[in-house]
Amino acid sequence: MQRSKKAQLLVGNRSVEVSNLDKVLYPAGRFSKGDVIDYYISISKHLLPHLKDRPVTLKRFPDGVFGEFFYEKDAPAFTPSWVKTFDVPRKETTGPDIRYVLINDLATLVWLANLANLEIHSFLHFAPRIDRPTSIVFDCDPGEGADILSCVRVALSLRALLTDLNLESFAKVSGSKGVQVYVPLNTPATYRETRGLAKGLAELLERRQPKLIVSQMAKALRTNKVFIDWSQNAAFKTTVSVYSLRAKSHRPHVSMPVTWDELDDVLKRKKTGELFFAPEEAIKRMDALGDIFRPVLEKTQHIPADVRGYFQESSRTSSKRRRKANSAAIQPSRQGSRRRFVIYKDTTIGRFSFGMEMSEAVKCWSLAQEFPHEKSKPLSAKPVADLPVERLNSESKRRQKTEEPPGLVWDVGTYNLIEGNYAKGFLRFYLNGETQR
Repeated sequence: MQRSKKAQLLVGNRSVEVSNLDKVLYPAGRFSKGDVIDYYISISKHLLPHLKDRPVTLKRFPDGVFGEFFYEKDAPAFTPSWVKTFDVPRKETTGPDIRYVLINDLATLVWLANLANLEIHSFLHFAPRIDRPTSIVFDCDPGEGADILSCVRVALSLRALLTDLNLESFAKVSGSKGVQVYVPLNTPATYRETRGLAKGLAELLERRQPKLIVSQMAKALRTNKVFIDWSQNAAFKTTVSVYSLRAKSHRPHVSMPVTWDELDDVLKRKKTGELFFAPEEAIKRMDALGDIFRPVLEKTQHIPADVRGYFQESSRTSSKRRRKANSAAIQPSRQGSRRRFVIYKDTTIGRFSFGMEMSEAVKCWSLAQEFPHEKSKPLSAKPVADLPVERLNSESKRRQKTEEPPGLVWDVGTYNLIEGNYAKGFLRFYLNGETQR
């Protein structure tokens, strides 16, 4: 492992540490980390109002779009003190509150971009009223055999149905293959109401257009159809933010608002390429049109009284799952991201190894030195065979029952990845744990 080059970038009155600015994150056009930071700085005037006081989930790609990526709900342990956060109790699990990041200023946006946080996924509520969604969202997602034009057709059908309810809606392309429809409320509403309405309208459109639309989540039902994902309307769900980069292919695209006239025109001419916006195209468009998604923040609408109760989702089982929150305004969250590390000694070879829990396995390295390690010096390590996550789980349970677990002796804890490249052999990370042996 080796140290990376660092620099200080003055952002407003903050000095933000950046590093490896030339590191390519998108192969097409060799779009680098520095390019990502430049994009978010350029778009920040319009992006930040949509993020202010809105908890976010991070999606980080330290190795670039084709490398290992991970969602991060908890603010990393090395988060600067000036970054605003908001604590939410965990739902259905024990442990400390989830500390969500609030992207309330440009310095925070740059700091996250330097962590290779390519995508920003935001909630539909603001802190502290995280029980109150400000919008309803429909995510039109194409199944196999369908495409973005299919999603446009469904989005236009949604708009017509919402218009019948006297609700104005706004559209954006997801930056991938889908189209998302937002219905601004900005008036008191509950997730029980918005989720129920979204589900009811999706089911209604499915009955009207069964060959094109599906409202059920099973992927086997989506072939040649568009799934209207109504489930995004929940206190524990996030949706990719407007103006966020996407990391779905070798080329960067932006989740970009579009007008209904544009969607209608694209559908008539079948010009799908006009629904994908590169960062430079997004910036030019913003300079020319401004923030056409601004009404989602400002327009006030009410769910019609005659459908509010009809579509309201049942809450018979919700009280059984709800844990007591710190205040009446704070509802528990199902989200969290505490990935484990393990320092273990395989008794068969008598050497310490270091493992980092990933999505499907524990990636491991044999250590040339033993812990504790001097912080100022790089740590040399060689890759060894992965451990299955199930092994780590089973050994953890054994450790609770006996003082001499067979095979492994370890220290465990959680880690936060700062940056790195697994393929090229260097990582920077922050460990948080305690001795278990």
